[in-house]
Amino acid sequence: MSEFANEGSIWAARFTGAVAGAGVSLIYMLPHTHREAASRFLTGLACGVIFGGPVGLWIVQRLGIAGGLSSQEIMLTGSAAASLCAWWGLGVMVRVAERYAARPKP
Repeated sequence: MSEFANEGSIWAARFTGAVAGAGVSLIYMLPHTHREAASRFLTGLACGVIFGGPVGLWIVQRLGIAGGLSSQEIMLTGSAAASLCAWWGLGVMVRVAERYAARPKP
């Protein structure tokens, strides 16, 4: 993982993947307000940048294609996947929290 550390092209792939994943998450489920769109986009961007490397490595190892991809491709894939999945995971947690908050207390 140390080869991902300081290369400019890796950072570009990380950021590009995070933006792409956040954009796709907005397209799949359109936000109701500008504030919701901004928070979803920034959440996806942050998760894609932070978790792009580990997620990319996990994906290529699970698929068995690590030898055929460059480090930029791995980072791009991982950042996009982490960014997209971050919002879906948070969405599930919000729905569960809303369901429990709406229950009447005995």
